[in-house]
Amino acid sequence: MAIETWWLYLAACAGLSLTPGPNGLLALTHGALHGVRRTVFTILGGALGFTAVIALSLFGIGALLAASADLLFWLKLAGGAYLVYLGIVVWRSPPIQVSAASGARPAHPFGLFAQGLLAATTNPKGILFFVAFLPQFLDPTASLLAQFAVMAATFVAVEIVFELVVARASQSVQPWLARVGRTFNRVTGGVFVGIGVLLPLQR
Repeated sequence: MAIETWWLYLAACAGLSLTPGPNGLLALTHGALHGVRRTVFTILGGALGFTAVIALSLFGIGALLAASADLLFWLKLAGGAYLVYLGIVVWRSPPIQVSAASGARPAHPFGLFAQGLLAATTNPKGILFFVAFLPQFLDPTASLLAQFAVMAATFVAVEIVFELVVARASQSVQPWLARVGRTFNRVTGGVFVGIGVLLPLQR
């Protein structure tokens, strides 16, 4: 992956991490209930799950490209349209509601890890999202394994940092989301729409 493409991919990953998702909300909730140290296990479980989903998505795309390299153009167009659709859905979504049960018992680290892993791997929209997102940055002439390593490591690193910040700031973030939740959804929805429109045009 060219360094210019990687910087663009990094910026897109950062924007996407801000978009409400199961793992971000889980980090927010667990940060409030169990504290940052225990929430690290939740975040690591999600990181492993995202790595698996990215691998499945990217190597599935690679198998399609092996049949016809011309498919990449159509994958980019279809993926861009799907990202625009997701942006519209997020834009129109109601403010995020996060409920934290009072008096929650300390959770076992393995249980927290499993929750993070399952949140990343059992969301049926996860693979579909990455199938739409990853082709925008894929170079069909380069090593698929090397691109997987770069893409997965970059996305997972950004997601870990974001979720750690969210977990640490969980007590203050929840009231803030209640106040500006609709505006937040519109901003993050706009990120999706922008990615969906602009990235398929990149050469």
